[in-house]
This record gives sequence, structure tokens and C-alpha cells, in this order.
Amino acid sequence: MTWLWLLAAVVFLIVEALTVGLVTIWFSVGAFAAALFAYMEVGVVFQALVFILVSAAALAVARPYIVKFTKTRKRPTNADRVIGMVCVVTEDIDNIAGKGAVSVDGKEWSARTSNGDKLDRGTYVRVLAIQGVKLIVEAVGE
Repeated sequence: MTWLWLLAAVVFLIVEALTVGLVTIWFSVGAFAAALFAYMEVGVVFQALVFILVSAAALAVARPYIVKFTKTRKRPTNADRVIGMVCVVTEDIDNIAGKGAVSVDGKEWSARTSNGDKLDRGTYVRVLAIQGVKLIVEAVGE
């Protein structure tokens, strides 16, 4: 059984190497632990229990820390500075038709409304967010 657990650990490591995220590394750790108990000639049921418990413990303990350090952080760009600015609609905004534009900070942007309302040219709007190359806007009160 020792060789079987070691083979399983190696297979899990190979699968981990072929994937982008942390997928099977936890099972590899559990399989190595089970191989240790198999080497000590402990029963197969106990080996399987060790495999399950050690895999779960490795996942529970290590994953939150690894995810925290590998998480991609959003980096602000120059475009983010338009969020919150008030601008004017230069082309009627219609989300269903997929058209509309605003002029903000001297630049023309494609725009959509946050709530689906149609807005006419000349309406003043506030920029709420940026989605791709489109500004998400809402009409501002008079």
C-alpha cells in the first residue's frame, strides 16, 4: 500500500502542476501522510482516514493564506479618476439599442445607464463606474 499512496501523491502533484489554481496539492499532502502510515503497516481503513483528515486539514489551514497572497489586486488607472465626475450626454443613451456617449474631462466615452433609463442629449449625468470601455452613469437632479 505504501507504493500505491506514493503513486497517488505523485499523480496529485502532476495534476497540480498542470492546473492554474491550487486544486490537488491538498490531496498530495494527504497521500504522503497515508503512505507514512502504510509504511508502518497500519490498516487500510486507518490509512484512508488519515488521507481524508490530513487533506482536509491542509486545505483548511493553508488555502486562506495562499489565496490571500496570490489574489490579484485591482490597480487604479488614470481612467478611474472620472468616477464621480459630472458630465454631459453627447449622444442619446439607450441601453437596449447599445448606444450612447458622454463627454467627460475633455474626452468622449461610450456610456450606459445604471438603471436602464434612456437619457437625452444634453442631460447631466454622474459617472458611477467603468465597465470595460463604457462609463456607467446616472442622471443628476437639477
